[in-house]
Amino acid sequence: MTARSGAAAITALTDLTLEAAIIDAGHPEIAALPEALRRAAGARRLPVIALGPQVAALAEGAVFDLMMARTPHPAQAALRIEQLVRAAIVEEEFRVRQATFALHGAALDPGLPDPSPLRVLIAGAPDHRFIALSNTLLAEGAEVVAAPTPYTAFDYLHETRFDAAVLWGAPDHAPALSIASGMKRNTRLYHIPLALYLRSEGEINLSELYNRGFSEVASAHTPEPEAASRVLALARTHRRHMAIRKALEAARGAGIMDPSTGLFSRNLFASHLGRVAEMATARRRPLSVCVLRVAESEALTLARSGGWLDRAMPQIGSMVSRLVRVEDTAARLAPEVFALALPATPGPAARLAAERIAAVIGCTAFDAGTDRSPFVVEFSVGVAELQPGEGAGSVLERASSDLQASRAALTEAP
Repeated sequence: MTARSGAAAITALTDLTLEAAIIDAGHPEIAALPEALRRAAGARRLPVIALGPQVAALAEGAVFDLMMARTPHPAQAALRIEQLVRAAIVEEEFRVRQATFALHGAALDPGLPDPSPLRVLIAGAPDHRFIALSNTLLAEGAEVVAAPTPYTAFDYLHETRFDAAVLWGAPDHAPALSIASGMKRNTRLYHIPLALYLRSEGEINLSELYNRGFSEVASAHTPEPEAASRVLALARTHRRHMAIRKALEAARGAGIMDPSTGLFSRNLFASHLGRVAEMATARRRPLSVCVLRVAESEALTLARSGGWLDRAMPQIGSMVSRLVRVEDTAARLAPEVFALALPATPGPAARLAAERIAAVIGCTAFDAGTDRSPFVVEFSVGVAELQPGEGAGSVLERASSDLQASRAALTEAP
């Protein structure tokens, strides 16, 4: 949707569900438009982007979520807008959680993000442009650790907490893809934002890279200051999200969370889901609910009879809490049943997210006692998307029904 004037833009935001606004940095109304557009968006937090060579003059003026002097590649622009929208959703969701916790007599204060310098890992063989990027990050106050190979990269990742990682693209991208795949299979490294800095021009499938877990892809002709700016923006967002996660972890002792896993308890989740559903309707955003139940198997029957599954469930619940995005709400509804509320997520994307979480947990082996092989835990997954006029209880019931249907189909399969 294109609007030539501020009035037209405000009208569009009032009438339509728009996720972000991009303003020409040379527009005569540039100073007043950001706040006016955010007010027009109503309950939704609207990311506002300034685009054009005049952004240098805006640093002291209006507040923007992102300023870009050069027009980005369309796929790159789409990715950055998606990241800004998700960050806005995080802020919206946290305010809702604060209200839910207050209703239950508990405070949820995110505090301030860690004030120490941002830590960035740079992985790849040395190159003058890569060294220039490292120097630019250092000049911006970041701590930079260089890893020449995937092996040393993983050593550093396991030894130190990083706010972002930049992978130097080789001609075949194999080392970078190896690091990315390994990080996305690890619950502690899963959410660290990854940036790929391409070494040379050439054909590249951006969709495939994003599906591999990259948050940012900088082309070979991207200037080092711009690439550094993108990486630092990802790192700051990640650190902010970590502060929110830490606040939730601190609430374990408040008596309303599940103490063994740090997940929402059944009653807290029911209360919060009702509020999330109301806000999804007010903000005209989708909302999906997922239910994950431990699937039956012969190995699990033995593990259950020996009490080993009960011993593993707190660890499994903690893995679920680490694998969901910070804006998603994870709960333990029963000893072997978990639920997820995914704001601003349509049903198909929610199912993919739930199945990915189940797959990561399915890669972990749990102790089954002396003289017995470790066992793995698989899940049946049910998903439902909130429909117009539907309540929280109904969408949770439909997700449970979908779970039962998936289990029945699995049982009947030859």
